[in-house]
Amino acid sequence: MGHGGEPRRRQAYDGELGAAVVRAQDGDETAFAVAYRIVQPGLLGYLRGLVGEDAEDVASEAWLEIARDLGRFKGDGAGFRGWTATIARHRALDHLRRRRVRPRAAALEQDALELPGRLDTHDQALESLSTARALELLRGLPQDQAEAVLLRVVVGLDGPAAARVLGKRPGAVRTAAHRGLKRLARQLGVQEPAAGPATEAGPGEK
Repeated sequence: MGHGGEPRRRQAYDGELGAAVVRAQDGDETAFAVAYRIVQPGLLGYLRGLVGEDAEDVASEAWLEIARDLGRFKGDGAGFRGWTATIARHRALDHLRRRRVRPRAAALEQDALELPGRLDTHDQALESLSTARALELLRGLPQDQAEAVLLRVVVGLDGPAAARVLGKRPGAVRTAAHRGLKRLARQLGVQEPAAGPATEAGPGEK
């Protein structure tokens, strides 16, 4: 179980995802199910961060819209992740408007935290969180930081894709994600990158 293959696994997922989306656009329902299976865990983790226990309902609304508009999507697997996250975010904000409550950084499930995704060494912070601790710490982050961390680490988007979802400049989202991860790392007592070898990150890679 070497940690070194994480980014490659994400790329493999996105390759498989892109191929499935193309087939789904040609009417292949099985391929749509494959795309759903790859995207749903991260999407659900992100929505739990915005709407808490209503995430399943909001995700269902989002997937209805994704299925309806699938023919209009153009892009690869990574692009599809960003597109679906944008739709899910709009549905979440509509849901919150109806309930007149503000978004909150909330329940991250363990399966979401275990998704492959290494932003930088601060990811160690998220990898070492228990579900309850994740909840508590993410709630304490400013909203922009919490959402940037969710999109980048849980959904697995790169900086520009996360920025498109949030309607902000990439630099602002990169800074928010970095600050959020740094704050989490500090709260968890994770060492800064320059402070020597990262013992916990899997010493001997095979």
